[in-house]
Amino acid sequence: MSISHLLPGRLGFGTAPLGNMFRAIPDDEAAATVTAAWDQGIRYFDTAPFYGAGLSEIRLGDVLAQHPRDAYVLSSKVGRVVLDETEDPAARDLGEKGGLFEHGRPNKMINDYSADATLRSIEDSLKRLRTDRLDIVWVHDVAQDFYGDEWLAAYESARTGAFRVLTRLREEGVIKAWGLGVNKVEPLELTLDLDEPRPDAFLLAGRYTLLDHDRALQRLLPAAAEHHVDLVVGGPYSSGILAGGAHFEYQKAPADIVAKVERIKALAQQHGIGIKAAALQFALAHPATAAAIPGATRPSRIAEDLAALDEKIPAAFWTALREEKLIFADAPVPTA
Repeated sequence: MSISHLLPGRLGFGTAPLGNMFRAIPDDEAAATVTAAWDQGIRYFDTAPFYGAGLSEIRLGDVLAQHPRDAYVLSSKVGRVVLDETEDPAARDLGEKGGLFEHGRPNKMINDYSADATLRSIEDSLKRLRTDRLDIVWVHDVAQDFYGDEWLAAYESARTGAFRVLTRLREEGVIKAWGLGVNKVEPLELTLDLDEPRPDAFLLAGRYTLLDHDRALQRLLPAAAEHHVDLVVGGPYSSGILAGGAHFEYQKAPADIVAKVERIKALAQQHGIGIKAAALQFALAHPATAAAIPGATRPSRIAEDLAALDEKIPAAFWTALREEKLIFADAPVPTA
């Protein structure tokens, strides 16, 4: 049930920013960023219809179409179907993620985790991505941050719809693996408790980072390891605050988070390392983590990510984080 054998490396590329997350990105800049990732050896790309109402998939597909399909691993998501009719992107109800893709395409999106919608979503993604197959499919956002008190109803719809369809597609060899792609731990814990269907992996964004890892560490990751379900870490920089940005959880970072980041940054400076390296390597240090997929909208960011992956971090830095209670005492850390 592991996907480690599928993934070509520990670093992939998360393409949510290519859907014009936070800002309108020129097409040529988006293309240059994907090209930079390819040129520097990145071979795992993750996208979703949700990212700019298909914009991220279109932009990613335009670049990847120039390369042999067997040369890279591709994942997208189901749960939202993009329609031809349009709406005001800024007025969409996105739960806690309001306004996230207000610069994306104006196409209307509907939430639908049924079997039919899952198949349609995959078919539409293949067209936008200009490819004949997806390697991994994630069931997107069946969690509290989008559905509030109704999240269990959305989850149940996915369990009886998308989960079963994706299991069948995996058995038929149409896809190689499936799982959930969410920003919350609870849906993943719920899924691990099911007798069937069995996912291969989870894409968890923002919940196994330097800033927020307690619940995943204590409960989710031990259970995932027991079931041989791998974790792909999305958002290792916590929406950018751990990489010099101002966002946390896709919104402007609150004062307590900014203060915590400043403390981590000060320790990083004392030990002569970059906070980006600390964030990325921490996320990858847990044995259940198969890969991390930071996002980027500028070509230069790819080289920064690769450098952060290779940076030598002294053990004393991790000791200092523990002593200052900035990370949990039992959180695995990289060994030099």
